[in-house]
Amino acid sequence: MGERGRILRIGLLLLGLALGTFVHAQNAADQPVILIVGDSLSAGYGIDVKSTWVALLERRLAEEGYGYRVANASASGETTGGAKARLPRALEVHRPQVVVVELGGNDALRGLPLQQIERNLAELIERSQAAGAKVVLVGMRIPPNYGAAYADRFHALYGKLAEKYEVEHVDFFLEGVALDDNLMQADGIHPSAEAQRRLLDNVWPAIRATLTE
Repeated sequence: MGERGRILRIGLLLLGLALGTFVHAQNAADQPVILIVGDSLSAGYGIDVKSTWVALLERRLAEEGYGYRVANASASGETTGGAKARLPRALEVHRPQVVVVELGGNDALRGLPLQQIERNLAELIERSQAAGAKVVLVGMRIPPNYGAAYADRFHALYGKLAEKYEVEHVDFFLEGVALDDNLMQADGIHPSAEAQRRLLDNVWPAIRATLTE
């Protein structure tokens, strides 16, 4: 009976652990989702994934008592066109309440027509809203490689779209980071791990406003 008792206790312990894991997974699954749809700036190019602004966002949400979890559907090199193709599946899988769109920089650096970039961003917003999600649109700036007029019009389209669709808007994601060599990686394009908290601070007011609407 002693041996059987020990086996029974071990079995009950394992069952309890399994049930605890199941309950934790269920609780996580029940939390509303913030879906991040971005490029390398949100995918964490060149840094540990635990150091990214997206990971820091999840921690801040927990610390401040927001019952949301974060799903990151960002990919290095992503364009608005690529994200447009992937978004329906991400919306179906995650069923987010908030979608953060951080895209457009790669399109503009390739000199794609501004009308095309604007049309793609508009479709990303429309599809997210049609799925019942609120949207945060994260604005970008680019160097005047294709002329100052192109760069200015590119930046302006974010505010234009935010006003049209009545969504929260971040003016410039890399504010306070892009021109600081100490906060950029050696390639001069991607923010370092030290910059991630500043990136979160840049986008946080818009996310928080969306969560409290």
